[in-house]
Amino acid sequence: MSDTDTDTRDPTSLRTPIVAVLGHVDHGKTSLLDKIRGSAVIEGEAGAITQHIGATAVPLDVVSSIAGDLVNPDDFDLPGLLFIDTPGHHSFTTLRSRGGALADIAILVVDVNDGFQPQTLEALDILKRSQTPFIVAANKIDTVPGWNANEDTPINATYESQTDRVTSRLDESLYKIIGNLSDEGFSADLYWRVQNFQRNVGVVPVSAMTGEGVPDLLAVMMGLSQRYMKEEMEIDVQGPGVGTVLEVKEEKGFGTTVDIVLYDGTIRADDTIVVGGQNDPIVTDVRALLQPRPLAEIRTESRFEQVDEVGAAAGIKVAAPDLGDAMAGAPVRVVRNRDVETVETEVQAELADIAVDTEEQGVVVKADTLGSLEAMADALEEAEVPIVRAEVGDVAPRDVSVASTAEDPKQQVILGFNVDVLDDAAHRAEVDDVTIFTDAVIYQVIEEYEEFVEEIERAQQDTILENITRPARFRILPDHTFRQNDPAVVGVEVYSGTLQNNTNVVKFEGNEPDRVGQVKGIQDQGEDVDEARAGDRVSVAIDGPTVGRQIEEDDVLWTELPEKHAKILEQELTDEIPGDELEALNMYLEKLRKRDPFWGK
Repeated sequence: MSDTDTDTRDPTSLRTPIVAVLGHVDHGKTSLLDKIRGSAVIEGEAGAITQHIGATAVPLDVVSSIAGDLVNPDDFDLPGLLFIDTPGHHSFTTLRSRGGALADIAILVVDVNDGFQPQTLEALDILKRSQTPFIVAANKIDTVPGWNANEDTPINATYESQTDRVTSRLDESLYKIIGNLSDEGFSADLYWRVQNFQRNVGVVPVSAMTGEGVPDLLAVMMGLSQRYMKEEMEIDVQGPGVGTVLEVKEEKGFGTTVDIVLYDGTIRADDTIVVGGQNDPIVTDVRALLQPRPLAEIRTESRFEQVDEVGAAAGIKVAAPDLGDAMAGAPVRVVRNRDVETVETEVQAELADIAVDTEEQGVVVKADTLGSLEAMADALEEAEVPIVRAEVGDVAPRDVSVASTAEDPKQQVILGFNVDVLDDAAHRAEVDDVTIFTDAVIYQVIEEYEEFVEEIERAQQDTILENITRPARFRILPDHTFRQNDPAVVGVEVYSGTLQNNTNVVKFEGNEPDRVGQVKGIQDQGEDVDEARAGDRVSVAIDGPTVGRQIEEDDVLWTELPEKHAKILEQELTDEIPGDELEALNMYLEKLRKRDPFWGK
């Protein structure tokens, strides 16, 4: 079906499904896109594919010519596929529609040699959250040792031409990927074995370099879109356009422009639009609609041509006044025959859906787009990390000011995803003792933060332990009285716990503790020491008692624990103290709780 055919189907028509490409760095996302684009150009001659802003439209007849017998154009109503040009999480999390993710379908690219990597897992997490159907492209099959390449052929044909040794190596890698998907909660198999693509993920072996398997990939995407998404592709062709900001950028001669992906209706060169802004929605008039000249690559080509009107699905650059505060990921809506206030309310409501819940105390979060900010907030909520402020943009001095006011040192922190730290903010953070974590992988930012929190908590517990009386049970050894009193000096064996200097000593009469004195010195083989541990035999000076009166040889004595210290030890520090010390604590508590069941609770 050609574009002109679709435009005559008024008032509704089927738009092109939007395809996002995700995966770990260097696994071949861009190469795969380039291969599809390149094949489209070769198959369809110049002008067959339309270069959009941030996207490439590959019409059905070109998909069919690349896929060969796998795609019969007569079986499809959809006009083709629209590939997002900027692969990766950035574009996926940025591209939003009212229901969440804007992409209708995704390709997760996995290197057959490397398998799952950190960004693969992150991409899966994003796909899971957004409930976006996806296909796995198991890329780089041509790098399997001994592989005999058959350019641009379907996978089954090229697979059958390989030796048994090569196919068994490839099978091993593919089943490892299927196993990894299973570990992440996805039922998956090689695509030709999948009966129900709504329940199972299809894995397509491909090579972005040789084009092997690319026909299968396009066929599976067309089949999935046609079978499961046809209703969602229905749009009002002449209705007011609805889209999402992909990027905000300066364009020579036009000032600040927004690159948008339009997923419903049309946008015209004389339209009034409402765009989501950092503070309030921006109401402005379109000055120009710009698209790249035919076959120009948007990321390297700066020459555009102006058009009067664009219909969904499409990528287009919009030049208009007052776009300085527009945000990547924000909604764009054409006003046309409606009340401006109504459209502003709609945009405000969409922004409110994305808004992150904040609390009185918490960490500051910065991300490159609204979508990734939302993904960060979801991940932090799972990790039970409260957020005090969440915004799109680089880390600025005002973020440091907010973080520095946190009452808890664990929250004097800024977590940034895919953003830069401005120089003056970095300097301010040093002065204000604010820690900044940034990364291009969400869960790595969170892992680094969690390690930081653990370090602080360990240090806090060490400080508490240093200032708390530790439990100990020890016995005066027979024939080891070196001095009877002022102070009494005796040889002891520590049964359990840690005997510390300057602690009070008690002797139990039944369950009643009787304070007998205070440790005023510990010597181990003539050397002064601060403490003795379980199993040690040391001499101890005890100020207060006289041997033969208040204490006797063979007596079992205890360190006296203040009730508050016993409570902290039992409730907060049981994991921090040795097992023998815990044993001494429990025995001590057991004695005192026979007298008072609530002691130390």
